Amino acid sequence: MVNARKKITVVGAGQVGTTVAQLAAYKNLGNVVIADIVEGLPQGKALDLQQSGCLQVFDSIVTGTNDYQDTAGSDIVVITAGLPRKPGQDRSDLLKINAKIVKEVTEQIMKYSSDPLIIVVSNPLDAMVYVAKQVSGLPKSRIIGMAGVLDSARFRTFVSLELNCSLVDVDAMVLGGHGDSMVPMPRYTTVSGISITDLMNTEQIDRLVNRTRSGGAEIVGLLKKGSAFLSPGASVVKMIEAVLLDKKRMLPCTAFLEGEYGWDGIFFGVPVTLGISGIENIIELKLTEEEKKAINTSAQDVKKMIDEVDLFL
Repeated sequence: MVNARKKITVVGAGQVGTTVAQLAAYKNLGNVVIADIVEGLPQGKALDLQQSGCLQVFDSIVTGTNDYQDTAGSDIVVITAGLPRKPGQDRSDLLKINAKIVKEVTEQIMKYSSDPLIIVVSNPLDAMVYVAKQVSGLPKSRIIGMAGVLDSARFRTFVSLELNCSLVDVDAMVLGGHGDSMVPMPRYTTVSGISITDLMNTEQIDRLVNRTRSGGAEIVGLLKKGSAFLSPGASVVKMIEAVLLDKKRMLPCTAFLEGEYGWDGIFFGVPVTLGISGIENIIELKLTEEEKKAINTSAQDVKKMIDEVDLFL
């Protein structure tokens, strides 16, 4: 009998990778392979997760490996490998070392899987997903960066707390690069369809926008060691679910632009439609002049980083 289960490979058995594996298994999205270079680490985490199957009632098979041959035939690959940000460390500081890691990981993945959909989580995100595309040779629809879902989740959370309303009723949109120049979009952020521009004053909105931009750094500062992992992991699984279940979800993701929003040749956070083939459509929002200026500033920052990482490829 042919096993029809999808195969999800998570590269990196750290906090984010483990969270992705756990949530994907709990949702029965497919069999999960956790790959890492540290001997015993992915095997131990996989066994621990597998033993929770009877408690969480999932049938997915979870395995851990140090050998990329075990990732063969992956439908989705999530790359979380790389060094995390340290307190006070800028994302760009990670550029060179993580570019090397993502390059090597992508080469190994493509050696054993012919047409996977790759979701990149490693930072600096916009540059790392570019590395994966250049190395893999996959079409732009099958290379996605996880940033907008996470940043929007943070914005949604802060709006909910500010207005003392249910998270369920809040939808948010955050565009741009995954860094300090990201562009939270108050006009496109709503509570039960009502824009927050009608529910808050300018001071409140500016405060929440700034907190969203520094959302990752705030958690790094509080943890002292390590960075966010629960919400990033949940964000990745939301994307996996949209793809494998062909949900046609409209989500902000890091996608390769070819003229959209006036930019070409960069990965950038924009709203997309996610379905079984990956990115099925890029949605271009109508922007005010102020929003266009913010988008262009963020895109320029991303372009500089991609130009730099090109030197390592």
